[in-house]
Amino acid sequence: MNLNIRFSDVSVRFGERVALHPFSLTLEERRIGIIGLNGSGKTTFAKLINGLVKPTNGNVTVNGLDTKDDAKAVLALAGFIFQNPQHQLIMPVVREDLAFGLKQRGIKGDDLDMRIKTILERFGIENLANRRVHELSGGELQLAAIASVAVTGPEILIFDEPVNQLDIRNRKRVVEAILGLEESAVVISHDLGLLANFDRVLVFDQGRIVFDGAPASAIAHYEAVATC
Repeated sequence: MNLNIRFSDVSVRFGERVALHPFSLTLEERRIGIIGLNGSGKTTFAKLINGLVKPTNGNVTVNGLDTKDDAKAVLALAGFIFQNPQHQLIMPVVREDLAFGLKQRGIKGDDLDMRIKTILERFGIENLANRRVHELSGGELQLAAIASVAVTGPEILIFDEPVNQLDIRNRKRVVEAILGLEESAVVISHDLGLLANFDRVLVFDQGRIVFDGAPASAIAHYEAVATC
């Protein structure tokens, strides 16, 4: 799927605090990583893509849709997977959560059942369909959260620290799921290994993009900044 995200003279302020200093940027790669120290502007930047944060100045377009003027369409186009998957899953049972997003879009009956079956198989979590969310492990929660967003058919998936605090086995499952996505992916992560084979990585520092390039070079730049 083609990706075209344009930031034109964008800046973000929260009250008196500058979260992102002015920048212009175009993203077209299928796998884009975002790294930086805590509080550097990473999550604010990522939330600009699907309109969860609106720019204070400038504009953001996603495949031609403006995040201010076409907010509903942008939300359908770009799904956001939060750092804590428990904030993503709002229904008590996994299948019910997958059905919720589809029902909101008017999908029901056999079509709904088939879409749920397909997404469960795609992520290898058929065994979770009737499990209660509060009983799931960290890795199971993350996979269920990804499925709950992907089932509605967005073209872009945005991840905020998807492998944070996962053990080795569950990290492997989630990383494989992300790398195998059909959709374009924008991933915030402190797990630098996850981003090693991405197409492009942005490095943030104090509300500015301080490096933009290949993963190896971006990671080296970040490590230099982080140790200063």
